[in-house]
Amino acid sequence: MASTTLTGGEAVVRALAAHGVTQAFGIPGTHNLEIYRHLAAYGVAHVTPRHEQGAGYAADGYARVSGRPGVAITTTGPALLNIAAAVGQAYSDSVPLLVVSPGMPLRHPRQSTGLLHEMRSQSEALRGVAAFSHRVSTVDEIGVAVARAFTLFTTERPRPVHIEIPLDLLEAAEPVGAVRTAPPAGSAAPTSGAIRRAVDALRAARRPALVLGGGARGAAAELLALAEELAAPVVTTANGKGVMDESHPLSLGVSLHSQVVQKWLARRDVVLAVGTELAESDLWSAPPTLNGTLVRVDLDPAQMYAAIPADVPLVGDAQRVVGTLLSVYRSGGGGGGEPGGRGVSAQRPARDAWVMMPRGAELRLVRDTGSGDRDTDAGSGTAGAAELRLAPDARAEEAAAPSAAEQVAELRLARDAETRDRDARWLPCLRAIRAVLAADAVITSDSAQCCYYGALPHLPVGPDARYLHPTGFGTLGYALPAAIGAKTADPDRQVVALSGDGGLQFSVQELATAAQLRLPLPVVVFDNGGYGEIRDEMAARGDAPAAVDLAPVDLPALARAYGGHGERAATPEALAAALTRALGTPGPTVITVPEETAR
Repeated sequence: MASTTLTGGEAVVRALAAHGVTQAFGIPGTHNLEIYRHLAAYGVAHVTPRHEQGAGYAADGYARVSGRPGVAITTTGPALLNIAAAVGQAYSDSVPLLVVSPGMPLRHPRQSTGLLHEMRSQSEALRGVAAFSHRVSTVDEIGVAVARAFTLFTTERPRPVHIEIPLDLLEAAEPVGAVRTAPPAGSAAPTSGAIRRAVDALRAARRPALVLGGGARGAAAELLALAEELAAPVVTTANGKGVMDESHPLSLGVSLHSQVVQKWLARRDVVLAVGTELAESDLWSAPPTLNGTLVRVDLDPAQMYAAIPADVPLVGDAQRVVGTLLSVYRSGGGGGGEPGGRGVSAQRPARDAWVMMPRGAELRLVRDTGSGDRDTDAGSGTAGAAELRLAPDARAEEAAAPSAAEQVAELRLARDAETRDRDARWLPCLRAIRAVLAADAVITSDSAQCCYYGALPHLPVGPDARYLHPTGFGTLGYALPAAIGAKTADPDRQVVALSGDGGLQFSVQELATAAQLRLPLPVVVFDNGGYGEIRDEMAARGDAPAAVDLAPVDLPALARAYGGHGERAATPEALAAALTRALGTPGPTVITVPEETAR
């Protein structure tokens, strides 16, 4: 086999380029300069954030929006530890993130010598937050390590990986073979027997429900068709937000944390959970006891016995598995049941019988009689901008019992009533944001009250949009750098970051990055004067608030100091106007919304 001689630094960049990498994020340092020397020659563009944690979050946002792995380059020691929080977040949210760093030399003694950035073991540190950390021992092994990372990204549950190249290998020139690439993705598939059991359960279901997580995103079209076929309400996790259009009559949106929805879910006779851990971070409480059959679809076999064990496990790619389920269900296949499935029975409205109609801020249940008159349900109420109409081909007997869409409408009302006093403060501003943004806008959020109490359940998005949230690991400072990564991935798409004043200051220096790149990037900051969630938790415990009130910072002025722009929005109308201006202005615009305005 023919070989060529490359330095370790060039071998890294060659391997990345061979796997289609065209964008990297990171900060050059004394020990990684040989990597940076070769980026341009191999067509790899680079963004330089102001902190390695920002580089990790930006690469994470890039990966979520582009659908390709995010790549971050650090130097040794403190730089690698700086990015560790972002690696932990990517692990929690199943994001394909590759971190490349130098390490101590091959023959570096275990006894400390005081070498620059020396630490006991970088690999051991990163193994605690990554899927694996691979320290290579030859230049030729670099290609193997990169191919191993991309194999994980395409054939297993995607999670972050760290590759460490001893710093003497980065500069060393050694013979290497042909560049290695990951094999084509092979979609795992469950057995036909498991598919039959799942279809039989769905066909027999009287009260089905779907729970969709981030792993369901690739199967959005198939899941919409299946939900309509089953007339099954759909609830999503934070990472599953927007997999199903949240204005659809069957959508409960991000509601797994609602006690009302959890009690309702426990009474379903069949629950189909796709691409979700059903973990405490999704539910904000211990997993509930499900009294029906749980069918789980996940690429990760370990999820079949984690949290809530599956009664019918289906291990495989969501799109392939759900597509097979839908095909067999429609064909009448399976181990029993009547051909045609539940979707056309007298217990469900016919597929596509319910449609969402705009109706101001009022939710109205309306049955179309076919004569031009509308029969309005007496249970109408306010819970969103929607009107539900029953198509004229639905059978008369279906009106006697609540349809799936009517159940969803009632659940929405109950869910919102449950938290009205807490969440109402953000609703006017969230409606203003939604009115301005395009249907395919990307929204990044922080682990802040305005995001997990406000935007997650109350800012609707559809499958064309994306909502990026740091679930599980729950890091602060995610929104701004993730928005930079998202905008880098798709420069022509609207991207907006939502944060609190406390969270923004974890990564506020990335305003300089956005300004240098001249990215039109609104950053909407709900300012409650500190760490509002922790303040509320202290009060709930009967403790006097301590260390949670922060001195006021003129964030718009700070944005201007970084080369961006800044405004204050005293009303929702002012917020809408400022957001409109910011979307057309090169550079970041910080828009602060005082707590009293949000209320």
